[in-house]
Amino acid sequence: MITKIWQDIKKGSIAPVYLIVGEETYFIDETISRLKDALSGQEEVEVMPFDLTERSVDVVIDEADTIPFFTDRKLIIAKNASFLKAAEKGKEKIDHDLKRLETWLSYPTDTAVTVFIAPYEKLDERKKIVKLLKDKAVLILAESPKEQDLYVWMKLEVESMGKVMTNEASVKLVEMVGTNMLQLKAELEKMVLYLGEEHEVTVDIVEELVAKTLEHDAFQMLNAYLGNRQAEALTIYHDLLRQKEEPIMLVGLLASNIRTMSQAFYLLTKGYHPQQIAKQLKVHPYRIKMILEQRNRPSAERLLQALNALATVDLQLKTTSSNRARVLELFLMKPLL
Repeated sequence: MITKIWQDIKKGSIAPVYLIVGEETYFIDETISRLKDALSGQEEVEVMPFDLTERSVDVVIDEADTIPFFTDRKLIIAKNASFLKAAEKGKEKIDHDLKRLETWLSYPTDTAVTVFIAPYEKLDERKKIVKLLKDKAVLILAESPKEQDLYVWMKLEVESMGKVMTNEASVKLVEMVGTNMLQLKAELEKMVLYLGEEHEVTVDIVEELVAKTLEHDAFQMLNAYLGNRQAEALTIYHDLLRQKEEPIMLVGLLASNIRTMSQAFYLLTKGYHPQQIAKQLKVHPYRIKMILEQRNRPSAERLLQALNALATVDLQLKTTSSNRARVLELFLMKPLL
């Protein structure tokens, strides 16, 4: 659906009002960028940004109804349209004239393109203004794509830059970076630039160019430890030490991952689906997927044993004056029984 809307924008078929709903920043930024390109023509487009947590929607309407000076149409960005979601008592600082907005939506000006951005998981569908905006505006859902759709998108992005990407490289990139599309696009552009005359993005190139995140390394280190692969766990640990990461912070990350694993496995036994588990634990669905797809899933007893051992390490780190890095190293060297 969003591809069709982008195609219309490129062709010059631009609506007076858009509503973007969702938390995926890539779709928000890309839509704004495409609107700017389509409206600018040979000249710079006049862009007027407003934060609706700080300014009233009246200001947006007044600006939209003001004739632009430099171009035929100007672009108005109304960010954080919090009045579209369920009200939070005491947190709404601005009194928006929604009655006026309802009237204006029936006859929006043709000299401006107004984009309302609601970067929230869901809106309050009971509100009249929500129903009216969805009816009068072009609705764009800025939602994270499903995993398979994400791989297709990466493939198309790389092909648009004149290169190809192996399936294995796509999987590895998501494993290392996560599912944030802005970060993924930045990494894809970097790898394509690095290729030069070469044609294919491979796993080797991903591993060579993409910086691993601390969360990724901590998760891999924990998996190696739980699988009694001490050498692998120590290699990751020493790499993190060279990056100046503190042992006490790493202990906190390991403990957090163990608790998430334990809770995810428990909810799975209770019949929860991965998406439900992610929502219940307030964890990104991809992280839950990685946890549940482990080949050698650790038992609840094994996780509890590791958590108890980490509690001892944490106490030692907070009370010792000796080599702190050595404390966690000794923990990783000792296999779980």
